[in-house]
Amino acid sequence: MSYLQKECTASELCDATRSTWKKIPVTYFQNLIEYLREIVFVIQSQSNSYHVRQAERRREDLLQQTQSLTQPPPLVLFLHSLTDNEGDWSILPLLPYFSLSFGKNSSWLVFLEEETKVKVTKLLQILRKFDRRKEWFLGKPLHDEESTIIHHYAFAENPSIFKYPDFSAAWALSFPLVDRLANKVKDDPLKSDFTIDLKHEVALYIWENGQGPRLTGVPELCTESEASQAAQHCATTLSNLSPLCGDPVKKEEIFVAVKTCKKFHNERVPVVKKTWERDASLLEYYSDHADPTIPTIDLGVPNTERGHCGKTFAIMKRYVSEAVPKTSWLLVVDDDTLISLPRLQMLLSCYDPSEPVCLGERYGYGLGQGGYSYITGGGGMVFSRTAVMKLLASGCKCYSDDAPDDMVLGMCFNALGLPVTHSPLFHQARPEDYSREFLNHQVPISFHKHWNIDPIAVFNRWLKDGLTSEIPQKFMKSTKEEL
Repeated sequence: MSYLQKECTASELCDATRSTWKKIPVTYFQNLIEYLREIVFVIQSQSNSYHVRQAERRREDLLQQTQSLTQPPPLVLFLHSLTDNEGDWSILPLLPYFSLSFGKNSSWLVFLEEETKVKVTKLLQILRKFDRRKEWFLGKPLHDEESTIIHHYAFAENPSIFKYPDFSAAWALSFPLVDRLANKVKDDPLKSDFTIDLKHEVALYIWENGQGPRLTGVPELCTESEASQAAQHCATTLSNLSPLCGDPVKKEEIFVAVKTCKKFHNERVPVVKKTWERDASLLEYYSDHADPTIPTIDLGVPNTERGHCGKTFAIMKRYVSEAVPKTSWLLVVDDDTLISLPRLQMLLSCYDPSEPVCLGERYGYGLGQGGYSYITGGGGMVFSRTAVMKLLASGCKCYSDDAPDDMVLGMCFNALGLPVTHSPLFHQARPEDYSREFLNHQVPISFHKHWNIDPIAVFNRWLKDGLTSEIPQKFMKSTKEEL
């Protein structure tokens, strides 16, 4: 039985995207088919093998839904494979490509993440409500409760006034808007040095200080779990909360390196010991002062007020030496990083340590001008042993001890042609620096900074999984059957 053919007469077809089958006229259905041919789906994919598999499943699901609707099938693109530009994930540099390649025959560019499930017919019905000849920017709106460093304190007097899309719910641009923005990119090249929170920065670029369209909220673009009763009206849902691709990685396979310094031995290190240290099997504190009561290890690198590149490279050299047990994974964190190691064990079950993996929250530098991506250090940087070995073998090194370690690592991996891999579950800032709606559909792995918060209370609220280090059953919804 084909996708839209259940208990329908010859003059009717069925909408399979609802919990109850709704009969729709053939003429209306034919209009939907025509509309489908004008949509380009873009999966915000990544080149790591796990993420490629996830993207392929998402594309297969879209094509299965549409196989009885139209021939040829709709375009479903993988963002990571469109060009050789490292900065394609930032999307804005690709707008001229989208305009030139698809602008003549398409009406909508629809972006979705690897975990975004789409009810195609429902989505088509929603898009038909908007005049495709006009400029539209559609999505599920997020807003800041207070001005935040990750958004450069934008709209400080009234942060909630500016809306930006939750990428997890999917978002869409009409091609008249794509075409105009493409010309803007060509005529006025992107100048921003840093890409920090892409969804906010895309919305700012489109808004153009009030000259362009604001985000139009679409209630049917959702981040509810696909099994939730609240998702019945939704055109998009999320497939799972927390990745799990098999048995969680054993904690003995993760070596944890905590960067600290003498002045924080009594302030920050006790927080680590009272919260997440107990879940680590192999952990060392690295400082500019050897303190046997913690204990800390002095690597011979003087403390710097910023950067810490010398210290991080010394940690990596120690990691591959015989001074520490051999493990598959290295986690490097700051002494004010709050992290859930059991959740990290779950996440790492999806990655192959024989591949050069560099994982965490991805930022970008100079992506509009051929720059590079990097994993921001405060949220935690995870490296496979293979990645560390390749990095050190390359001879890439710090240009100074106080150079920014995360950015230098990004430059090194970029020079080696090794991609960094983004996970939104790592956070460079505090929970209050993110939209509540954004965090509501996450099982976060980390946060960063103790500024104006009680870090132990934050850990207990956001990252603690009960009285022991057992991984909570509520997050054990496995994707193994999909893999």
